[in-house]
Amino acid sequence: MSNNTKLHKDAMRVLKQTSRTFFIPINILNPTLKNTVGSAYLCMRAIDEIEDHETLDPDVKQRLLLTTAELLKKPFDVEAYVQLLKPYESQLPEVTLRLGDWLAVCPEAIRDKVKESTSIMAKGMAKWVEKNWVVKTKEDLDEYTYYVAGLVGVMLSDIWKWYDNTETDHDLAIGYGRGLQAVNMLRNQDEDAERGVKFLPDGWTRNDMFEYATANLEMADKYIKSIDTRNIILFCKIPLALAKKTLKSLKSGEEKMSRAEVEDTVDKILNK
Repeated sequence: MSNNTKLHKDAMRVLKQTSRTFFIPINILNPTLKNTVGSAYLCMRAIDEIEDHETLDPDVKQRLLLTTAELLKKPFDVEAYVQLLKPYESQLPEVTLRLGDWLAVCPEAIRDKVKESTSIMAKGMAKWVEKNWVVKTKEDLDEYTYYVAGLVGVMLSDIWKWYDNTETDHDLAIGYGRGLQAVNMLRNQDEDAERGVKFLPDGWTRNDMFEYATANLEMADKYIKSIDTRNIILFCKIPLALAKKTLKSLKSGEEKMSRAEVEDTVDKILNK
């Protein structure tokens, strides 16, 4: 097995371990898009695991995120990244330790765009670590959800444009990412509260957050309508359908969708 083939296999294995939700739509993409979107997702997940880490000191998180953001602005120095993480390598997951590998898997022609979005995300995450994730206003919420999810939408739009010249609206792409993130925030509200984090702006009720999620998911619907490539449409429809179903479950007091409901939702989209 060539080193390149092994890296691609590793990328899909780690992707499946880190995100069952995104593994499903990425796995149905054609080989070029599968490798590209898979590696791009892993790059962002690598830094997300630093931001979300339960035991790392906030100062350490900021330093790791800000230094990684700077490394991504230049030809990526894998050795410098390895040395940066070395004191914490026993605490960090494989997806984070192998950022250099995920960049290597990404096609060279789109790699700089992936690095740019991931760098902006890392810098934004560092800012919110410093703020201790204190969301006071809707503007705060918009900013935080832009950094952790809207940028995923922007990066995907860049990939579609590179792949077959598919043009999409970046504001709608950001709304798509925000909508998925808002559903996650609603689902994880109790868990976040246990670690002292509250993403609801001052004066907001849970219903206000439901409205915020719904408004952004409506932007996601518009985003998908602007796409003609069937493979990309299917990819985009799956996380959106799962988010909408999850939102419906949460509204009715259930915690999340069952595995059978997830499989049924995906099958319906693929067999339309």
